[in-house]
Amino acid sequence: MSAHHHHGNGHEHQQGHGHGHGSTEIDWAAMAAHLERNGEVQLPALRGTAARLRELLGPDREVRRILDVGSGPGVMTCVLAETFADAEAVAVDGAPGLLEHTLARAERLGLRGRVGVRHAELPEGLPTADGPGGGGLGPADLIWSSKAVHHLGDQQAALTGLAGLLRPGGLLAMAEGGLPVRFLPRDIGIGRPGLQARLDALQEDWFATMRAELPGSTPVVEDWPAMLGRAGLTDTGSFTLVLDLPAPLDDTARAFLHAQLTRLREMGEALDATDRETLDLLVDPQAPEGILRRPDAFLLSATTVFTGTRPAR
Repeated sequence: MSAHHHHGNGHEHQQGHGHGHGSTEIDWAAMAAHLERNGEVQLPALRGTAARLRELLGPDREVRRILDVGSGPGVMTCVLAETFADAEAVAVDGAPGLLEHTLARAERLGLRGRVGVRHAELPEGLPTADGPGGGGLGPADLIWSSKAVHHLGDQQAALTGLAGLLRPGGLLAMAEGGLPVRFLPRDIGIGRPGLQARLDALQEDWFATMRAELPGSTPVVEDWPAMLGRAGLTDTGSFTLVLDLPAPLDDTARAFLHAQLTRLREMGEALDATDRETLDLLVDPQAPEGILRRPDAFLLSATTVFTGTRPAR
């Protein structure tokens, strides 16, 4: 499974490709390129996150193997491989097309031999209380997962399964929550002011429906440090990385926002006619008021990472 929708912090997850990994309708080559571009927009925050994980593990901790669970096209997998120069970084995803993209990216970045891939559906591929499971994922010193756990029905069971893959002293780090992405002024000169707040509400409703319809959906208070503690981890905590790309944006960031707004327009029938018209104008590639052309577009997001450590024996 890979989890990529736009709830929360604007990652294509950040980051949704619908999770129909077995579907023949998904053009994985196009989707991979789209997700990779979105990841590249986030590179400053991803590199900052990896550096912070290196600090948390400490200078004396040998990191030999890293799992990136729900890896998508492998942008963070490669960042982790660059940050932890002595480790193998393994991308874990349920979409073979995305794993192929990961290997191609690693090759381009000179990381061949240090980045591996493993096809696994979640949560079936994780260890469980009833048996070893694990899908052959093997042990890890660091496990990273971004916006993947919230696509699994039983989030607590998923965290417990991930924690079970850690070597003693290993670290589990998961990106969940943060703040909604901001990219336009409150009053953009067209439509009603406050559009982004209404788009936030639209996404929250979509997210709640998505969670409720997941197989085995289990309500839980999303107190992630407490959940990591129940998974058997200690020294739980969190940190937040801010991505701040001021106006005027470059073409890559504009393309990222255009894709976000296009998806929101597709799910926006619950919006009123004025907001739908505003979205139509924002995604119009020729309109001066559109996101691809307007000078006031920026990109500001905050991603929170929750961490816990498996106790040393």
